[in-house]
Amino acid sequence: MQPALLGVDFTSAPTRRKPITVARGRLEGAGRLRLEDLDALPGFAAFEALLAAPGPWVGGFDLPFGLPRELVVALGWPLEWPALVRHVAGLTRAELRAAFAAFCAARPAGSKFAHRACDGPAGSSPSMKWVNPPVAFMLHAATPRLLAAGVSLPAVGQAGDPQRVALEAYPGLLARELIGPRSYKSDERARQTPERLIARKDLVDALEQGRWRGLRLKLTHAQRDELVADAQGDRLDAALCLLLAGWADTRPGYGMPAEADPVEGWIVAADGHGADVPAPARARRAPVRGR
Repeated sequence: MQPALLGVDFTSAPTRRKPITVARGRLEGAGRLRLEDLDALPGFAAFEALLAAPGPWVGGFDLPFGLPRELVVALGWPLEWPALVRHVAGLTRAELRAAFAAFCAARPAGSKFAHRACDGPAGSSPSMKWVNPPVAFMLHAATPRLLAAGVSLPAVGQAGDPQRVALEAYPGLLARELIGPRSYKSDERARQTPERLIARKDLVDALEQGRWRGLRLKLTHAQRDELVADAQGDRLDAALCLLLAGWADTRPGYGMPAEADPVEGWIVAADGHGADVPAPARARRAPVRGR
């Protein structure tokens, strides 16, 4: 039986107005993924229930699972992912921000942030970034819950329940490959422009036509209208994560390189295809443990 697929657009402060958004779907034969429904999770209790749901499922989660090894070494934090997550969870957001800000303050202009090996090919923000977007707070909120849920996290070597597999997904990677650098969403009403609406229409068209690695997203007319109309892009981002999870589920080892660093994790499909930013050089990478 094909596993259920999840695409999760995460927020570090979920509310009914700005919930965690979940796209659910399933592969239907070669090259087609059907979007079954879209859910809004208004708080962390609902997110924890999602993680605990029986499998088999494979989920793509829009949040960083790891931190740059360079940063972790410099701060003297644990180099084993479970211990690192527990250490981070023991800090307040203010303490986390202060530690990262001190690291940045000691570095030269133009290279303040440390990067993971996957950031370059994915075009993603550094996972230590605490503003615009505050992805460090997403890691702080989500990774302890992923660890506690006992799911499998292949990119960081955590062999949990093999029927529940969580992967790091970045919707911006897929969107950039399909519509280039155009912006398609904004949380600010004044920036929810006709140009962004056109970009969303073009992006949904590309998904339906299977223009990303031959995988076609099957939508109803109502679902298509819903994705295009969502000016904040939460539902569309969840659908993009769903497609990334579906692609990963068809690849050996979920498409991740064998040399991925389990301290840093890896972003689905960050293999350099279509990327316009080179991956940073790495001094050392540990092998991935588990599947």
